[in-house]
Amino acid sequence: MEDDAPVIYGLEFQARALTPQTAETDAIRFLVGTQSLKYDNQIHIIDFDDENNIINKNVLLHQVGEIWHISASPADKGVLATCYNRTSDSKVLTCAAVWRMPKELESGSHESPDDSSSTAQTLELLCHLDNTAHGNMACVMWEPMGDGKKIISLADNHILLWDLQESSSQAVLASSASLEGKGQLRFTSGRWSPHHNCTQVATASDTTLRGWDTRSMSQIYCIENAHGQLVRDLDFNPNKQYYLASCGDDCKVKFWDTRNVTEPVKTLEEHSHWVWNVRYNHSHDQLVLTGSSDSRVILSNMVSISSEPFGHLVDDDDISDQEDHRSEEKSKEPLQDNVIATYEEHEDSVYAVDWSSADPWLFASLSYDGRLVINRVPRALKYHILL
Repeated sequence: MEDDAPVIYGLEFQARALTPQTAETDAIRFLVGTQSLKYDNQIHIIDFDDENNIINKNVLLHQVGEIWHISASPADKGVLATCYNRTSDSKVLTCAAVWRMPKELESGSHESPDDSSSTAQTLELLCHLDNTAHGNMACVMWEPMGDGKKIISLADNHILLWDLQESSSQAVLASSASLEGKGQLRFTSGRWSPHHNCTQVATASDTTLRGWDTRSMSQIYCIENAHGQLVRDLDFNPNKQYYLASCGDDCKVKFWDTRNVTEPVKTLEEHSHWVWNVRYNHSHDQLVLTGSSDSRVILSNMVSISSEPFGHLVDDDDISDQEDHRSEEKSKEPLQDNVIATYEEHEDSVYAVDWSSADPWLFASLSYDGRLVINRVPRALKYHILL
């Protein structure tokens, strides 16, 4: 089998929620949440055995409702949070909760249960993020590189910072803020920045991007009309502290420098329908992944605005060192941005894309029909970046 060939897995349920198991840095592992109105919903633990190019799965029951968002603790392999729909008094509420998976499933095993019909296991509820006063939960973010005790949830027009206490059995609301103004003020998504000592969060609401300081819960920047239509997702460049990417229903992906928000640094217009997801590669920030309702996943090489615009890390010594003319020559010409590959394995809207937390060259994409595809960065490009 060719190394770069995709590996496809079908969940048999509709699905839109995907996350790598963030705390697992050795085994390649993704968590996928289902959306079924008829049956009990599930979380599929997907272990990818890259030596044999096969997927092993374990299934956890998530009986409380269909899963709209899933995120994994950065500190504890066994802990995750979901946002899910619950019907009460014929009204649908989106709630959020923190869960623990069974101990034996915490670490990436390369073994599927022998009996493929083996019973699904249940999740242990650690705590609810109580949103009775705050409305529908859009997403839950964990403090990056944190101890797994701080999370932020977005509920309607509220941004809520929680402390998980008593072994995560209790979520205490530490502070909050709200969007003010006219019209439909509702958060669609957010990301917690790994920079600035993890004191900044960016959110998307309608066509606007906002930055927040988690210490004071005050707004630090605002990009109005960041997109022509609804902003669906955003992500921070892991290596450049002021850079973030956003995407939305105007089919565009935009890159911003939060110090100067008058216009984007760069705009990508490769998708032909809503762009649901944008993700920077954790190690090589020129690699940017997007997924869209056009059923395509696009891997772009945004090298000109990366931390390695000349194909290598820019070091002041390179530029000041007159003796080595070669490195000077090399430093003059930034490399060109381009689309590396367009992946067409999906036949339905791609609602989620994400990189593995264990292998920087591997990513997963999920379409609404429950098809999960695992792909690799093309080998030629991988060696070009590394060498």
